[in-house]
Amino acid sequence: MGEDGRVFVRGLESDKYELEAFRRRQLSHPRVRDEKVVTDHGEAVAHSGSNKQSRTWWRIGPGDEEFLTQTLQVHFVEIDGHGSNRGHGHQNEAAFYILEGAGYEIHDDERYDWKTGDFVFVHTDSVHRHFNPYDEKALTLVVKAKSSWMFLGLLQQGRGGPVERPDEFGPREDWSQIWTPGVLDRQKVISVEDTAWEDTELGRVRVMTSPETDHARLFSVDAFEWAIEAGEHTPRYWKMADEVLYALSGDGYSLHWEVQAEIAERYYAHIANEPTRHEFTQGDVLYVPQNTVAQHFAADGTPLRLLSFQNRLFKHLGYNAVKVF
Repeated sequence: MGEDGRVFVRGLESDKYELEAFRRRQLSHPRVRDEKVVTDHGEAVAHSGSNKQSRTWWRIGPGDEEFLTQTLQVHFVEIDGHGSNRGHGHQNEAAFYILEGAGYEIHDDERYDWKTGDFVFVHTDSVHRHFNPYDEKALTLVVKAKSSWMFLGLLQQGRGGPVERPDEFGPREDWSQIWTPGVLDRQKVISVEDTAWEDTELGRVRVMTSPETDHARLFSVDAFEWAIEAGEHTPRYWKMADEVLYALSGDGYSLHWEVQAEIAERYYAHIANEPTRHEFTQGDVLYVPQNTVAQHFAADGTPLRLLSFQNRLFKHLGYNAVKVF
């Protein structure tokens, strides 16, 4: 992701304390990416999991040109029938939505089975490998808040091997001693059967992970599935976090209203009078920038299913509300 190699964290610099130009550039880029957009692939960046039986390619990453976001990264992993990827480890979490096929994971020497429609988590500090023992290929959509770990200096990752400079260090210690208590009892696979469709102020949704799903071992990515009937639409909604949506089935379009900040005796918001329109089809990735009012529409005659992903860090920063119009 980037001409000179993989970009883990994008820098932000300015000669003056003026960042509006950076936001304008970000908002000017196309927000829909289809299957023709491959910002990089595993072989080019020496991805630790790729091999001849498994392929990795990115749709959104921090090194992208044109740049969209680094709060979430989006890539795909495809595993051949009776194949697997290379085992590797990283400190950041990874969330996999299974688009096609079935298989299983080995995480820290434990097995977790999955099938189409499941939401699967690689936990923090996990040594993991993906397996497909069946005839049909398996395809997964992977969403990570990886740059958040990179910003915090949690960089210890790779294919593994012996400790460097072993004479300078003592014997093994159990790494999990510093994990949040109780995480080992949380679920690593959320299936359709584990969730329920609900009618909410945002419409009909199926929540997969959120701060309230404390049974799930995922702390960085909030996810839900949206069901929009043919010719219908979601309400207009405003939130501070940016959002990545994947068109699981159906076609449609999205309207986005930019929100401008007025800094007076306090912060005031001004919502644009006219929205921008963004057409998408099944399999596309749609990006909604930070501090945006959005509304999504299903095409006439085509029910729409959208997967919505957001970096949970925004909620911990004080933006744990959505305004619905």
